[in-house]
Amino acid sequence: QVQLVESGGGLVQAGGSLRLSCAASGRIFRLNAMGWYRQAPGSQRELVARITSGGSTNYADSVKGRFTISRDNAKNTVYLQMNSLKPEDTAVYYCNADAVTTMLHTLDAWGQGTLVTVSS
Repeated sequence: QVQLVESGGGLVQAGGSLRLSCAASGRIFRLNAMGWYRQAPGSQRELVARITSGGSTNYADSVKGRFTISRDNAKNTVYLQMNSLKPEDTAVYYCNADAVTTMLHTLDAWGQGTLVTVSS
């Protein structure tokens, strides 16, 4: 009912930057909090950053000062600007949204993931 499509992943050298985008579509009545999670090989999925519909943000300690999350409510899109990338940022990055559908059902939507690889 709600689809999330990520883009912007790729290969970058350490110290470089990437910008991820996630566009939501479908039977959306409202998007509440949206966020980015990541999962490295052999590790559990972890929160990277999250942003409420009002713009309040929170970040994992490991990315504070380097990553910035933002959203465009008119476009149902959330972004993650990643600067000063480190090899340990290498992971599959997933978009997440707390969505309310047009049938007023709440659901926890996930994207398919986009791979970010940071070379040393």
